[in-house]
Amino acid sequence: MHVVHYCGDVDANGDEMIVVGKPLPCISAAAFVRDRIVKVTWETGETEEINLRPALASHRTFTRLRTDDALFRTMRVNEDGTALEWDDGAELSAVWIEELTLGQLDSAGFRKAMSDLHITLDGMAGRLGISRRLVAAYRNDKPIPAHIALATKYLVEQLKLPHS
Repeated sequence: MHVVHYCGDVDANGDEMIVVGKPLPCISAAAFVRDRIVKVTWETGETEEINLRPALASHRTFTRLRTDDALFRTMRVNEDGTALEWDDGAELSAVWIEELTLGQLDSAGFRKAMSDLHITLDGMAGRLGISRRLVAAYRNDKPIPAHIALATKYLVEQLKLPHS
């Protein structure tokens, strides 16, 4: 699970700003990895590989970015770190990118979740309503679907809650 650092409370002139509501997450760098997966470095220094396909598929603005590899590789972080932008004028906000990470979990994260839960393959299979074989496959680099990632993260969050 990651904690995103939010863009500061100082504007470009160094003046303090009054912030109302939740501040925007801040991206310090982004790089193309493969297909539509990018490596995002948050201002905290934390780095994550994020699949942008779900966001790109959700809006007509991103039609060319879904298929044009050369255009996709023009990706850069905008001036204030609150979005990724491309040469065709398309932008994807850091807020949206942060939300994409909620439904993503790699095998290492899945193994860590099972360890944190102190749960066996059979126990995890029972909690997620899937086969033991599938749990084993997710532990060994099989791509984890968003619904399994979200359910796994939910189980870990429940572990952190004080129970009465």
